[in-house]
Amino acid sequence: MKKRPNILFALADDASHFGLYGHDFVRTPHIDTLGRDGIVFENAFTPNPKCAPSRASILTGRFPWQNEEACNHFGLFPAGFPLLPDLLEDSGYSVGYTGKGWGPGDYQRNGLKRNPAGNCFNRCRLSPPEGSAIRDCDYAENFRDFLDQAEPGKPFYFWYGCFEPHRPYTFGEGQGHGVRNSDIKAIPSYWPDTETVRTDLLDYAYEISWFDLHLGKMLDLLKERGLYEDTLIVVTSDNGCPFPRVKGQMYEQDFHLPLVACWGDRRVAGTRVRDLINFPDIMPTFLSLADVPIPDSVCGRSFADALLSPCGGQVDPERSVTFFGREKHDLGREGDLGYPVRCIRDEHYLYVHNFAPERWPAGNPETGFTNCDGSPTKNEILALHDAGEDQLFLLSFGKRPREELYDIVQDPECIRNLAPLPEFDTLRRSMKDRLFDFLRRTQDPRLADPDYFERFPYVGNDKHSWRALTEGRFVRQDF
Repeated sequence: MKKRPNILFALADDASHFGLYGHDFVRTPHIDTLGRDGIVFENAFTPNPKCAPSRASILTGRFPWQNEEACNHFGLFPAGFPLLPDLLEDSGYSVGYTGKGWGPGDYQRNGLKRNPAGNCFNRCRLSPPEGSAIRDCDYAENFRDFLDQAEPGKPFYFWYGCFEPHRPYTFGEGQGHGVRNSDIKAIPSYWPDTETVRTDLLDYAYEISWFDLHLGKMLDLLKERGLYEDTLIVVTSDNGCPFPRVKGQMYEQDFHLPLVACWGDRRVAGTRVRDLINFPDIMPTFLSLADVPIPDSVCGRSFADALLSPCGGQVDPERSVTFFGREKHDLGREGDLGYPVRCIRDEHYLYVHNFAPERWPAGNPETGFTNCDGSPTKNEILALHDAGEDQLFLLSFGKRPREELYDIVQDPECIRNLAPLPEFDTLRRSMKDRLFDFLRRTQDPRLADPDYFERFPYVGNDKHSWRALTEGRFVRQDF
């Protein structure tokens, strides 16, 4: 058997931006070095831009609609699916995680004995930087703890699940720790360009740098122990940034994520790959490199060839299309129903199918648009709405048509919907047909039973639920 790689999988929580992708306001020197020495994937995606369903697709190798309860946010994790850490552990790997594993949700109710991400290493704590909202989890020392306990000579798989840059932030913490407003070159057109929004972005950027800082410490540990050259390091995030119109929504900048990989000298340094990679592809990639059979339940395709190919660009022409879907995220509309969406994206266009366009996509106005994290940026947009300026409000919170089509090359922010235009009718129908053909082949329950995902229990806090509102318990929060 060939020598199997160690695997360090680093997952930020709600990060769209790393420095090496041209985002100068985000300082990620260790990730940038990995990209220069390894591979930068230009088209990596989560199939569902919300924490729990995104992480479930990594762990099962399946699309969200194939994951039963785990398609929903704050849901249960079903028993019975082969999981990436379990298969690696059964094949002889030492397995562990620190920080945030799979979640939020409940994995114990269905009989799982540990978090689906593996064995927990969260003993080591630290004092967070003064004036910040950084968590007290000492990720790097927990990785050291894991390495100290791992059996010598065995390969390892470790999930570094940073809690940052998930909200909340301390307003101004970024500026207080040296992040500069001048580094922000442009604000997306769907947010107001104000000092408040820029400060909010700097706070977000500072917390991404914390993720990078601990990754750097982990890389130093690998080098100190002579493990670096034999370790595949993969760095990404679970979904887009925690700002309006991004996290939890279904547009290009919501599920298009950074993905960087480095594995010793096995590649030409600084390679950029254009293949469309989706999170269900991660599990079969790791299994194939570890010489572990890929279960029939896995729907993703290994991209090990892209990790090992001497060339960049488009490595596999068949990886030119991918798919996305969401169901129930956070509560906050009549009956606490979800907002079902399915999408297809090729190299040029994104087609979005909203199954319930009569619903509010980010939650109802009277419950505070609960599928959008509370933030200063959210407050700025709502204040503009209160003042009668609705353009930005509609982009982040407004209802949407049943069908949307965007040219993501010319319009990556997905502002101009091409679906109603006659000249795009053939393309729209073709992409819709291809999407629904894939949903049938992957046995999406929604096609036969529209209420399938609504019947699964929600296990999160219900303070913004429709029931709480109708019982008079709802109080709108200020952030």
